[in-house]
Amino acid sequence: MKIWSSEHVFGHPWDTVIKAAMRKYPNPMNPCVVGVDVLDRSLDNQGRLHSHRLLSTEWGLPSIVKAILGTSRTLTYIEERSVVDPVEKKMELCSTNITLTNLVSVDERLVYTPHPENPEKTVLTQEAIITVKGISLSSYLESLMANTISSNARKGRDALEWVISKLNTELEELKSTREGMKPAMAAASTEK
Repeated sequence: MKIWSSEHVFGHPWDTVIKAAMRKYPNPMNPCVVGVDVLDRSLDNQGRLHSHRLLSTEWGLPSIVKAILGTSRTLTYIEERSVVDPVEKKMELCSTNITLTNLVSVDERLVYTPHPENPEKTVLTQEAIITVKGISLSSYLESLMANTISSNARKGRDALEWVISKLNTELEELKSTREGMKPAMAAASTEK
């Protein structure tokens, strides 16, 4: 078993980061995520948003790893459950692979909270527990997978920044469109 953890501070308020996290896929930084299906989404009586999603991913496993694992399968599925609590300003996301579970399990937990000293920033803490089962060189493979998770975590943070930029651009375009419509709407109202 190998445990990997990380902490990152985004220079954006919690609300902004959470909106981006909910729209993270697809993105050009994580092309291995080839599909996202929402299986269930609901609000509980405390106003928390519960989501259950299925992610389809294309693992780019090196041929040596495929040989050690004894599989050529690269399309895998990940179950993701998240809870967004707008009152406590906390989002917790837990994911686990549901493919190749007889060989490997990766359980990941992400928690987004406002920075304790600056509400204009958001803290992301990540943890992954990697277990390779019944294979020689399992600790080597677990370390290899931890390195991959670390690299993918960086890509995931870059993806959130990309989504935030995209959302800000869309917001500015909507504002411009609205501003451009004001003279036409004013003229239409004076014609009546």
